[in-house]
Amino acid sequence: MPGRDAFSYAVVRVVPRVERGERFNAGVVLFARTQGEFLAARTHLDEARLAALAPGSDAAELRAHLQALERVAAGDPAAGPLAALPPSERFGALVAPSSTVLQPGEVHSGVCEDPAAALERLFRTLVLAPESPA
Repeated sequence: MPGRDAFSYAVVRVVPRVERGERFNAGVVLFARTQGEFLAARTHLDEARLAALAPGSDAAELRAHLQALERVAAGDPAAGPLAALPPSERFGALVAPSSTVLQPGEVHSGVCEDPAAALERLFRTLVLAPESPA
């Protein structure tokens, strides 16, 4: 289909107590090779969910880690050496399996005309609760 290109994405989940396995979605990372190597991430920390699953968790620290993920995806030089890698390698690093408090889900694929719009749609659908502000 002309004008539509393939993309890959993964949902980033917060697993505040890894031993319990409880989690909630906190972001989306999207990569589209055919759209000029588009790579971006959108994140949002639902502090009410965090408090329900792990009272006393440090929301500010988690928010900082999510913001760092966005900066690495954007290629921000201040985000360290990982941010200097080509977009495809940054995507691979951002979606690599992890056993930390922030964990990427499996990689999925789709097609779109506008990867930024696809990222926004996925973010609103998979991360934001209906009552959450954007």
